[in-house]
Amino acid sequence: MSGRTAVNGAAAGTPVAERAVDALLSLSGQTLPLLRQWVGSDPGSGVARALLALATGDRWDDAVLKEQLSIAHRDALAAGEREASLVYGVFLHTHRQYRLTADHLVEHFTRWPADELAGLMLGAFSSCGDAAYHAHGDALTERQAAVAGPDSWPWQSWLASTRAEQGRVREAYELADCALVLYPRSGVAAHALAHAEHELGAGRACADFLDRWLRADPQAVQSRHLNWHAALQSIACGDFPDARRRADAALARTDVGMRAATNWRLLLAGQTPAGQSDPGQVRELLAAPGGMAEVFHTFNLALALAVESATDDLHTLARRAAVDARPDYRDVLAPVVQALAEVTAGRPRVAVKLLTGLGEKTERIGGVRVEREIIQDTLARALVDAGEHVRAASLLHHRTTTRRHHTYEDLLLAARTPASLAGLLSQEFCSDV
Repeated sequence: MSGRTAVNGAAAGTPVAERAVDALLSLSGQTLPLLRQWVGSDPGSGVARALLALATGDRWDDAVLKEQLSIAHRDALAAGEREASLVYGVFLHTHRQYRLTADHLVEHFTRWPADELAGLMLGAFSSCGDAAYHAHGDALTERQAAVAGPDSWPWQSWLASTRAEQGRVREAYELADCALVLYPRSGVAAHALAHAEHELGAGRACADFLDRWLRADPQAVQSRHLNWHAALQSIACGDFPDARRRADAALARTDVGMRAATNWRLLLAGQTPAGQSDPGQVRELLAAPGGMAEVFHTFNLALALAVESATDDLHTLARRAAVDARPDYRDVLAPVVQALAEVTAGRPRVAVKLLTGLGEKTERIGGVRVEREIIQDTLARALVDAGEHVRAASLLHHRTTTRRHHTYEDLLLAARTPASLAGLLSQEFCSDV
């Protein structure tokens, strides 16, 4: 049942409800104004109030979130079972109860197949941190997309994202392209296309597409993230000034992870980084309550420290992760962070040993393929710096043979003098003084 054909009783046919739903599904920059307008024009719509909470709940304190969702659930119960089920799912999702959200969605889709508004919470399956849940979410997305049919741009977009993360790149590209034909402003499809084109090494063509897409809606929810994808494509084709420009102009100071991921790639390729992070800010983020609550967030902070050549901080963080009770921190994050410390200290052979032993366990770091790839990049650079060029070339063979633009990979495999990344980092810092 489409979110546009059953948003909530009398509000279903009103233009503001339809526009708000489309904006939310497409991640438009007009989402919040339209959702607020919908709630204002129909304060009795529990679904409208719940969707506003879903879009902005991370900015509300617990008391406000609970109050708004309590009102939404009361009103949704009066509207119908589907509406009440949607609001309950939003309650679970906004309270980060991802396993319970996923379980609830399975039941919800059994009763209301291909419900587009429920599809907004599909990320709960991957957020569980459980491979079985992730796989179940992929399978559910496939089934619901089949039910919705090829004319449903939201489900085609979500399936494109699923295929991109599965490494089924050509399928992801075709699905995203079809979704954009149906609805050119689908932010999910544009994002899925960026992931597919990263794997294909599209280079400037992808960056130009993203620029055109963003010009139509500069305030799109993913504007900074899509600019980051464009920066990666600039790196892929060797346009390093453009990558630095995007990192400095499009990414905010709070985008520590994306800035670090851009700069670390530039450094690995022997290039000057963009504006760097403040190590003090990174230390504050790590020390703050919840600073190490999520493994992928912690990994991004480690990358920021690596960009700054903060070797001692990396050693400290690796020790903290090594004694953490959570297996992903102890068994995966700790050796990755330790490897980053060894690279910055000019000991690539130690980094090679640490990273080679992880293999596919790096998936437990979290994030998506494009984001985790940087661990493989670090291993390739360490292998070259350790004199193991054949192993490094073999590691990146699938990328250099399938990507149209792979200047970045070529530079990862190029010997440097001095041979270590530590030498490059030292040069960068000396030039900044």
